[in-house]
Amino acid sequence: MATIKDVAKLAGVSVSTVSRVLNGSGYVDKTTEERVLSSIRSLNYQPNRIARSLVTRKTKTIGLILPDITNPFFPEVVRGAEDEAHKRGYNIILCNSDWDEEKEQVYLSVLQQQCVDGVILVGTKLSESYLASIAATFPPIVVIDRTIALDMHSISSNNIQGAYVATSHLLAQGCRIIGHIAGPEQSVSARQRMQGYRQALDEAGIPFLPELVVGGDYRMTTGKAAAAELLRRSPQVEGIFCANDLMAIGALEQLREASIRVPRDVAVVGYDGIAMSRYVYPPLTTVVQPTYRMGERAIQLLFDSIERNQPEFQHIELEPLLEIRKSSTRRACHENASRSRHR
Repeated sequence: MATIKDVAKLAGVSVSTVSRVLNGSGYVDKTTEERVLSSIRSLNYQPNRIARSLVTRKTKTIGLILPDITNPFFPEVVRGAEDEAHKRGYNIILCNSDWDEEKEQVYLSVLQQQCVDGVILVGTKLSESYLASIAATFPPIVVIDRTIALDMHSISSNNIQGAYVATSHLLAQGCRIIGHIAGPEQSVSARQRMQGYRQALDEAGIPFLPELVVGGDYRMTTGKAAAAELLRRSPQVEGIFCANDLMAIGALEQLREASIRVPRDVAVVGYDGIAMSRYVYPPLTTVVQPTYRMGERAIQLLFDSIERNQPEFQHIELEPLLEIRKSSTRRACHENASRSRHR
């Protein structure tokens, strides 16, 4: 197995020069750096990360805790983070919390023991008081998919605006009885999407009716069950805004089983913009979140904190985009039916 001395000998430089190239510290001219990197590749030299971390106090690892690896929204965030981390020579340690607050805390403790250089929390349910209590002794943290008022980085999309646009779209399609399949009450993003739904109804002069809201847990099975409950409570429902795409896909399945035509009888809109939403029938109108960009940007923020020692915390809010597909184009269905009747 090649050693750092072997690399130095092949490159014709000192061991300290090889060390500077590996650690990205100190000045090394471009020609020398390329010669060292070429020697590393030729010898297939693998640096001892543990030994390096003792010197640099960096492990080149990032912990990423997400709530549900089976939800397609989250792997897209992970992909963005992993691609950006790889470019910068970092590795990702992935943890799945199953929406369990206690499990999140355990994983944070484990990651701290592993001496990770930074942590990304996606959709965390941890309270701000708890996050504040660990911030002073913990590596840099980036919170994704949640607005936060603490001295730590956060990245989210404008959930209130996204839900407002989604509900306004249903109103524009002629829907007046609009149900909402909501996310978990503990989820900040779910509460914000409820707020956007209510805001759109209020501005349209339509009263908010609690019986038109059914709770879910961001999974397809609960979306299907929630749609059945919504139809039981209000058989006249004309539109359904779902707090995420998986629940919307479950709702589509329930409507199909009940022989309710989408969008002619009931229009459906989801949230997240997962790839699957394009391929269900009918293709799902959805509020698209820039998920890959969220993961990518999280690594960039951590890199600035870790490598460049930039302490300024950023709270980034990205704009979601409504992508209109066939599941909600109810007005077009009624206009086509009207033209057929007048032929």
